Amino acid sequence: MSLPISPLSHDSHDFPDVLAALREATGSRHALIDSAMPLSADAPTLDDYRLHLQLVAAWLAPLERWLKEFSDGPQHALPFVARMPLIERDLDDARASVEQTCDAAAAPDAADAAYRWGVCYVIEGSQLGGAVLYRRLRDALAPHPLRYLSGDGVPPGPRWKIFIDSLRTQVVAPHDIGRACEGAKAAFDRLLALLPAARAEEAGTLSEVSEVSELSGR
Repeated sequence: MSLPISPLSHDSHDFPDVLAALREATGSRHALIDSAMPLSADAPTLDDYRLHLQLVAAWLAPLERWLKEFSDGPQHALPFVARMPLIERDLDDARASVEQTCDAAAAPDAADAAYRWGVCYVIEGSQLGGAVLYRRLRDALAPHPLRYLSGDGVPPGPRWKIFIDSLRTQVVAPHDIGRACEGAKAAFDRLLALLPAARAEEAGTLSEVSEVSELSGR
């Protein structure tokens, strides 16, 4: 696949690696999400999957609508993938619906490409985590197809590689790397803000993440 990448005006070796910076900036948030989401239970049930989907839907739907407004940055490097239809089909099979918080959540105010690279880093990375959960749960929750976790049968690895290669080519300057980190942290904070208070406290979110992004809409 040929990527529409613009020539660089900087020597990439002069600047820190954006992927390493993103991992460092979001590591604690990532760990909190992993321990707080409903599927973190020792033996998740179909009810846990339903709750997981409703949280992800409330988080993802406004971000998908927002990202579709742009054609540069990450939206130029990769074709848009609408994941909400998979969530809605899975919820239908689980006899549940997308909650209204999905429509009430505010879209981010920021619009620069570097910030959106950070937001997309979280969204695209979540598909890798979904693939891991699918392998873990496909037998236990059968016959539910777990479409969202499996990406409807499309492995996330190839798309992730293209995303990371493009990210490292496009987000190079220190200022842009900083903006990408801000976008990624805000994306995690939006999801953390949606977690039930009891689950958030159990995971330590209230003590370890002291400031939720003002873009969370909460």
